[in-house]
Amino acid sequence: MQKRDYYEILGVAKTASAADIKAAYRKMALQYHPDRNPNNKEAEEKFKEASEAYEVLSDEDKRQKYDQFGHAGFSHGGGPQGGPGGMDMDDIFRNFGDIFGSMFGGGQQRPTGKPQPKRGHDLYKELEISLKDAYIGTKVDLNLYHFFTCDTCSGKGTKQGTSVKTCGECGGSGQTHIQQGFFMYAQSCRTCRGQGYTIPSPCPSCNGQSRTQKYDKFSLTIPKGIFQNAELRVTGKGDAGIYGGSTGDLFVKISITPDKKFKRVNDDLVCNLMLAYPQLVLGCEVEIESLDGTKIPVKVPKGCAVGEELVVPGKGFAKLKSNVRGNLVVITQCHVPKKIDAEAKKLLSAYSDLIGNDAKDEGTISWLFKKFLR
Repeated sequence: MQKRDYYEILGVAKTASAADIKAAYRKMALQYHPDRNPNNKEAEEKFKEASEAYEVLSDEDKRQKYDQFGHAGFSHGGGPQGGPGGMDMDDIFRNFGDIFGSMFGGGQQRPTGKPQPKRGHDLYKELEISLKDAYIGTKVDLNLYHFFTCDTCSGKGTKQGTSVKTCGECGGSGQTHIQQGFFMYAQSCRTCRGQGYTIPSPCPSCNGQSRTQKYDKFSLTIPKGIFQNAELRVTGKGDAGIYGGSTGDLFVKISITPDKKFKRVNDDLVCNLMLAYPQLVLGCEVEIESLDGTKIPVKVPKGCAVGEELVVPGKGFAKLKSNVRGNLVVITQCHVPKKIDAEAKKLLSAYSDLIGNDAKDEGTISWLFKKFLR
């Protein structure tokens, strides 16, 4: 039977790049892989045929020879292993195991027969601070239980004077293979538990893990102007890496407790100012105590309405990574006494007769004054 052209089998042009050839083979191998086509003789033959074509076209010297002489360029007129009938599953999985590992193993890193450095985990912690702390900035002490590189073995995991050994059962691959007919199954090596190596004499302090857990205490600076749910990254305060890998980071999420007198709106510091009615009518100057305890003068204009926003520039929250600050916004309120003596009632009535009781304004509902409550 006449052999098919290798380029035709993989569905690529003769000018295809090595990457295109590999991609085409991966696609066919995935489609006709025996694990996906059990007891399917036709799929098995196509799988072998594609593997034979890929073995030639993926090798620069073999491809050049094939382009020049075709199938006749190989001994006995067949493929590199004697054609589909001569290439068995052992050959395929041995030669192209990296491709099948990436398709069926999720592209995971293959064991190398020795420990591989891995970065430590990032850690997360929530920290509650007051609005005042967010306004002026502060320092807090944190206690954290996390992994450190083992001091005894310096992160190697082995007892002093000993070393890691490549697993003799799997040869460092981390897998053993079982063949049933033309099916080949891979499973994690039981001897090394898929690591590809063993530690005959583990470090007594870390038991071969290369790191130990300890309590860590350190100070964290909270910058002024920090906002609700902000995350601070503390480099190198996460878990230590495994076998010499880099250390993870600590992420601290900020939660700000509400204040009884002040609140934050964007970068503005907002508060209410309770005034007597004459102070609103005649205007006045007052001095308020800000969130950080400083005294700030505030001028109330004559005829100031309730709910008026008096702005003091630059006395709000600092903007992070900037010299700019928000404003202090003072909202006027009017104190209305619930009980007054007879003399005060008399004076208020006289004042009402003097200025009148017409407090209507555009945009408000219409009403008719009847009498004062006595």
